[in-house]
Amino acid sequence: MGAAKWIGGIIGFMVKGPLGALAGYALGSLFDTDDSSADDKYSREQTRDTWDTGNAGQRNSFLFSMLVMASYIIKADGRIMHSEMEFVRKFLRINFGEAAVDEGQQILLNLFEQRKQMDRQNPMAFKNTIRDCGRQIAANLTYEERLQLLDFLVNVAKSDGHICNQEIEALKEVALYMGLSVQEVESMLNLGGNSLDEAYKVLEISPTATNDEVRAAYRRLALKHHPDKVAMLGEDIKKAAEEKFQSINSAKERIYKERGMK
Repeated sequence: MGAAKWIGGIIGFMVKGPLGALAGYALGSLFDTDDSSADDKYSREQTRDTWDTGNAGQRNSFLFSMLVMASYIIKADGRIMHSEMEFVRKFLRINFGEAAVDEGQQILLNLFEQRKQMDRQNPMAFKNTIRDCGRQIAANLTYEERLQLLDFLVNVAKSDGHICNQEIEALKEVALYMGLSVQEVESMLNLGGNSLDEAYKVLEISPTATNDEVRAAYRRLALKHHPDKVAMLGEDIKKAAEEKFQSINSAKERIYKERGMK
């Protein structure tokens, strides 16, 4: 499976702007080093043209945006943790097959190298590029799609069982670039928690909220995180959204039970 088949090549809204510049470097080497036959290469180009229809371009741009922002979160503390890279590999393996694992990892390594080269000339260069990528994402992905992308980034940061301050700040930074809020980062950081305090943070409310405010907060969260809102990105992304939705429901049930609500 070539890069064009799981990420679709350089199509969709990532063709232009800062994402396009990064895609040219990060994806270009995958095509350049492919040792397949001329017929296979022609077939791959056909695949790229075919996928640039309907929702495919949006999905491909979502996936590449996901890897670009993940490269920023993974390096937030100055280290590349094995657990974080393994989380990305597992995600790719489950959703796109074994061939996508090596390609996705290579894209990340290419992005790390690109960051090193850019920062050598200007320490703020890659950070500024991430800011511009965030703005491009905000202009081209729906609110719900951006929330799902943020959920993936939070899970990358949480994958080693500990989130450092640099990672939390990087998540908040990226969220703001993408037109999301710090409160939404806090909500996702507390998904899957077992305490009542974490449940309130998931619903983005305080323990002093009234029962009516709790119900309203849950309805608001359920609406913006509903899996159907990202269905156009593919069944794999929708499945990830369903898991997030279940965690939101669990937080709601914990609060309802403690308050005796129905």
